[in-house]
Amino acid sequence: MDSVVRGLVIYLFLLVVFRLSGKRTLAQATTFDLALLLIISETTQEAMIDDDHSIMNALLLILTLVGVDIGISLWKQRSRTVERWVDDVPLILLEDGQVMKERMDKSRVDEADILNAARACQGLERLEQIKYAVLERSGEITIVPKDR
Repeated sequence: MDSVVRGLVIYLFLLVVFRLSGKRTLAQATTFDLALLLIISETTQEAMIDDDHSIMNALLLILTLVGVDIGISLWKQRSRTVERWVDDVPLILLEDGQVMKERMDKSRVDEADILNAARACQGLERLEQIKYAVLERSGEITIVPKDR
C-alpha cells in the first residue's frame, strides 16, 4: 500500500509542478530541459520505489499511475474547472499586430517566438501581418494572418 500512496503523491506533485511551469516548458524542450527531465525521472523513480525493487511493486505502481491518469481525464470531462486547471486554455498573445506584453511575459513567450511561428506556419515576416497569435493548450503558437 505504501507504493500506491507514494505513486499517487509523486503523480500529483509532478502534475502541479509541470502545470505551474507553463505550457512552453514542455512544448519546446531544449537540451537543458531534457537533462532536467532525465534527472526528475530518476529522482521520481527513487522516490516511488524506495527499497522495494520487486516486479509486483513495479506493476502496482504502473497500475496506480495509469489509474490516476484515467481518473483525472474522466474528472476533466465532468468539470470545466479541473480541465482548465490541468490543461489550461488557449491564450491570445497578439491581436491585430499588437503584442499583449503581460500575457507574453506570464507565458514566457517573446516576439521572436511569435515571428518564428509566423514564418514557419504562414510565411509571414512582420508582426503587423498577424491578426492573432494564440498560445495553444499544447504549448504551440498558432498564427492567424490578416486578410491580404
